[in-house]
Amino acid sequence: MQSKKLEAYYGLPEEVKFCKKCVMSNQRPASTAEFKHTINSKKVTLNFDEEGICDACRNAEIKEKIDWEEREERLLELLDKYRRNDGYYDCLVPGSGGKDSAFQAHVLKYKYGMNPLTVTWPPIMYTDYGYENWKNWIDIGGLDNISFRRNGKVMKLLTKLSIENLFHPFQTFILGQKNLGPRLAAKFDIPLVFYGENEAEYGNPIADNMTSLRDKSYFSFKNLDEIYLGGVSIKEIQETYEVRLSDLMAFLPPTENELEDKNIDVHYLGYYLKWTPQEVYYYAVENTGFKARPFRTQGTYSKYNSIDDKIDDLHYYTTFIKFGIGRATYDASQEIRNKHITREEGQALVKRFDGEFPDKYFNEIMEYIGMDGDYFRNELTDKFRSPHLWTIVNGVWKLRHTVNSDGVDDNK
Repeated sequence: MQSKKLEAYYGLPEEVKFCKKCVMSNQRPASTAEFKHTINSKKVTLNFDEEGICDACRNAEIKEKIDWEEREERLLELLDKYRRNDGYYDCLVPGSGGKDSAFQAHVLKYKYGMNPLTVTWPPIMYTDYGYENWKNWIDIGGLDNISFRRNGKVMKLLTKLSIENLFHPFQTFILGQKNLGPRLAAKFDIPLVFYGENEAEYGNPIADNMTSLRDKSYFSFKNLDEIYLGGVSIKEIQETYEVRLSDLMAFLPPTENELEDKNIDVHYLGYYLKWTPQEVYYYAVENTGFKARPFRTQGTYSKYNSIDDKIDDLHYYTTFIKFGIGRATYDASQEIRNKHITREEGQALVKRFDGEFPDKYFNEIMEYIGMDGDYFRNELTDKFRSPHLWTIVNGVWKLRHTVNSDGVDDNK
């Protein structure tokens, strides 16, 4: 036990706990509306029950008891309600051509006979294989696609601000992924939008997964005063950085009124179909030409998860700094829940790979956004380390607590 109370940033739990089934900690933040993040935002974090099991693991147990045939029948009823035979699109699938969007668009079209329009908010910086996977998704998968090229100058500015203010390099990509689909659905009068998995698969409250509908608070807003991009208000971005409102609109979600007027429903396909990442990967390889990375992803042991964007790897490094949770923890926890590896194997993978610095694309990213690499690696990184998670030992930053119980404070 700590003799002195240590400050916990971001509203994180002061006591660090690890799930007894997977390797995830209670420091993992739940998904929230990206456009409401500020430096002072308090995180809602992963819930653990009285037995020390996290909600994501409990959700995995629930999935094993679901009657998936009955769920598929409900999916067919939903699809029949919207299905069109007049040559127009009857559903919309946002995605980058990664394994998940490749699976959901292809299965909707070729198994269930729907007519999907796919829409892409491109990565901040495409990887070569990510770009090839996107092209294969459309060419081999046989799908119509709109790829939205937003204002590159504003994209760089907002990405830099999200790193400086939130230590969140992936925010501008997530904004587009969550907001573009519903916006274009409203614009093109396509009332049905499909995403893949519910966030409850990874740690949002279990209750979120009790419905197929996506909460509209994630992708709609009432007024501009509640919007923050890169942790900065719309008004401040306009005034300080001389950015027109018209150049920011692509990053914003639709208004609640827009969605209501068009009766747009946003669903999770994973509510109706049992979603297993490894099986989704195999399906995408076979049906859309999806290819894994030709090398291990830095910070983890896998090759096929979140590989479209060069900034992806840096994003998971920042989660390691802010929450003590690196990419190997995310990957291993999900594979433990799917019974592909044991908890002991997951612990070993976390020990070996979590927190590895992603230097492959680092200099290229810093040059792209106009940031000094040393400033990021030293001043910014240390600024976002929460005292209850980190301490310095012989001049080196160390975690106070780890899933392997070898943190600095684990034996005190």
